[in-house]
Amino acid sequence: MTSEHGAVPTLEAVAARAGVSRATVSRVVNGSTKVAPDVIETVTQAIADLNYVPNRAARSLASRRTQVIALVVPESTAKVFADPFFASIVQGVALHLADTEYTLNMVISSELNPDKTRRYLMGGNVDGALVVSHHSGDHSYAQLGNSLPIVFGGRPVSDAEHNSYFVDVDNIAGSAGATEHLIERGRRHIALITGPQDMPAGVDRLTGWRTAMDRHGLDTSMVEYGDFSPVSGMNAMRRLLESGRSIDGLFATNDQMAAGAYSSILETGRSIPGDIAVVGYDDDYFGLTATPPLTTVHQPSIGLGETMARVLVKRIAGEPVDRVTLLPTELVVRQSS
Repeated sequence: MTSEHGAVPTLEAVAARAGVSRATVSRVVNGSTKVAPDVIETVTQAIADLNYVPNRAARSLASRRTQVIALVVPESTAKVFADPFFASIVQGVALHLADTEYTLNMVISSELNPDKTRRYLMGGNVDGALVVSHHSGDHSYAQLGNSLPIVFGGRPVSDAEHNSYFVDVDNIAGSAGATEHLIERGRRHIALITGPQDMPAGVDRLTGWRTAMDRHGLDTSMVEYGDFSPVSGMNAMRRLLESGRSIDGLFATNDQMAAGAYSSILETGRSIPGDIAVVGYDDDYFGLTATPPLTTVHQPSIGLGETMARVLVKRIAGEPVDRVTLLPTELVVRQSS
């Protein structure tokens, strides 16, 4: 890997770029905790700008590599282990890597100093990284893509989208289809509970719902936001009902929030789907075990993990691969609509 002038970037070049000593750069690269946070940030930016690869990583790449891939999840440990989506992603990644020599390391980065995660990734410990459930503030991972092969699960919500490699489902089409289903069932006052707007799924599923509603000239003002957890869905639905507005349909942009919305609907004496038809998104066990069973958009989460791993392994090997891979979704109709 070379700098913009064609020369292989060195530790000295990084030090000059950052305005620090060679020893300071070495301490940052090796994960020392004795460097001030602002200095770490400056050095990390210089490393990204110059596409610098630490010597130990270069030695590994020149021989047999580390044979390790990192799965980076910028979420809390509690959320990771409570959400079936992450389990499916890990399963898919592991299925693909089973036929390779790669070992998977999982990094729950919200439990660490973000700089520590970046130093780990750039310290020659891994050959590449998969990043899932990223937020718009996680653009630093996209910047690292200049020096380390990285594949995102989901479209990056930033300028990094234009040069990052990512695998996603067609969230806009899937959400538009879910909304069209409710409209076909005769529902005209359809509310939305969507996810955080700093995450691609939250943004794109809102866009899909709004696109379908606009197509039919329906009101798009009944929107509440959650964090993809059941409790947030319950609270969002409660706010919608307390507004006093007429609601005969609900699209919740994941099954967990739909399951939470169920409790708020039923506690008011309303029925599902008689009074309010409900559609979710994911097709996980939250939807299967709901009463009544939830109509939902099936996304191939295991396939998403498999595809991410396949793209990354090809990138590491220097093989040609599409920068963007979109997987299809499918509406699974059950009794809730």
